[in-house]
Amino acid sequence: MVVAAGAGFGAYSMLGDDGPGTQNAAATSDDTPDDGAAPPSEADVLEVSGDFLDAWAAGDAAGAAALTDDAAAAEEALASLAEGAAVTDLTLSAGTPEGESVPFSVAASIGYEDLPVREWSYDSELTVVRDAASGEIVVDWEPSVLHPGLDEGLRIETGPGDGLPPVTVLDAEGGELTAAAHPTLAHVLEDIAGRFAAHAGGSPAVVTRIADAEGGTVEELLELAEPVPGEVPTTIVPAIQAAAEAAVADKDRAAVVAVQPSTGAIQGLANAPADGFDTALQGSYAPGSTFKIVTAGLLIDEGLASAGAKHPCPKYFEHGGWQFQNLDKFEIKDGTFADSFAASCNTAFISQAPELSDEALGDYARDVFGLGLTWSVGVATLDGAVPTQSLAQMAASLIGQGGVRMNPMTMASVSATVKSGTFRQPYLVPAGIGGRELATATGPSAATAEELRSLMHRTAVGGTAAEAMSGLDGDIGAKTGSAEVDGQDKPNAWFTGYRNDLAVAAVVPDSGHGGSNAGPVVAQVLAAAP
Repeated sequence: MVVAAGAGFGAYSMLGDDGPGTQNAAATSDDTPDDGAAPPSEADVLEVSGDFLDAWAAGDAAGAAALTDDAAAAEEALASLAEGAAVTDLTLSAGTPEGESVPFSVAASIGYEDLPVREWSYDSELTVVRDAASGEIVVDWEPSVLHPGLDEGLRIETGPGDGLPPVTVLDAEGGELTAAAHPTLAHVLEDIAGRFAAHAGGSPAVVTRIADAEGGTVEELLELAEPVPGEVPTTIVPAIQAAAEAAVADKDRAAVVAVQPSTGAIQGLANAPADGFDTALQGSYAPGSTFKIVTAGLLIDEGLASAGAKHPCPKYFEHGGWQFQNLDKFEIKDGTFADSFAASCNTAFISQAPELSDEALGDYARDVFGLGLTWSVGVATLDGAVPTQSLAQMAASLIGQGGVRMNPMTMASVSATVKSGTFRQPYLVPAGIGGRELATATGPSAATAEELRSLMHRTAVGGTAAEAMSGLDGDIGAKTGSAEVDGQDKPNAWFTGYRNDLAVAAVVPDSGHGGSNAGPVVAQVLAAAP
């Protein structure tokens, strides 16, 4: 028989082979004694299941629940389907009973807020039993009656999914950055999407789902609305990014980062291999002689060096029990500090170790260049380390060895700080997104910055960086580095420099001299500077 729900919730339809009179007849002609213990008869099953489904379809949760062996739990669950799941119309169609079990189908309409109404259907089953305590014929209540996917502690609800909305990451010109187009940025894009999804202005999908007690999704049943992606801008400049990727394309291992000195914006970064470790932002390498930029600033501020002043560059210098030497044991007689910087003389720096405290280099690197502070770049980074060391290790730190650890991002920042005269923490995602605060440091004094620029410019036009920087016009400066590593046949090649409003650093591990191996990588990116 078919029973309309009138002004109620929906309609219940009992499908059977006999007319309504048959059900009543069966109920009155049942030969089984009603002794309070006999199992439900066929007529009992039809009558109780029919009444239960009819009340449920009409929106009478209390009436339907009263026909079960757990009225409280059943009423709460049935009512929640309309309230929590936003079901507005419901039609229940029973199939042919199999013993005490009655299969039925559910056809529902879900209307959530201002979204279009969606249709939803599924099959379930109930069992009619004689209640052991009361002797009444009732529906054996289980959460699975409401939906076969339900169990104790689970519920059906409609609303935003529990996943974060998708994120579209944009370059500085508003174009979309994708891992397909930029494999080397894949890890960066994933990191940004995870960090800033809640701040990107997107919205998750709207779904009908089975949720657990903590609100987590157990099973998604129906999607009412697709997620709306949010957008996160970055500082990546397409032309600079393309140059960075091209510069390392022929390398087995390399990393490069480009930073805008006037803002701190990271305008390009690339790693080779593209799917390898993010050396550009998270690498931890001894930077070799590129770190002499920082040490030079310290020596100038301490009155231990001046670009035009005479400065020792002997073949050897011993400190802390170690004998240090220059590449090929060269020396500069009667040279200036500028001569030593341009030629990358190790002993010119190490010779000043006896005049410095163990803490001096680390404090200066942190307070003036921001190295070792916690940077808020927008993705995971290693922000430099200049630990306090003593004796020979302290002396080695002065030339970027010992415990000093950097990556192309931090060394690009060193060049950017010299170029602008101000430390501006590199960032990839603007600080306003997510309410982040950028790290601050004093930067070098105006006089020291000017002197460092003169040292880097001379190195770029007539020192160890001149070959790589040849052909670049504009305001240029650079420094080479070759960091020895135990167990490697060749040093790690380093190079950092600037041209106009772009500072770039690169490392090419286990390759040799910085000028000839990392220098061309940096120069290729600098050539893209406006």
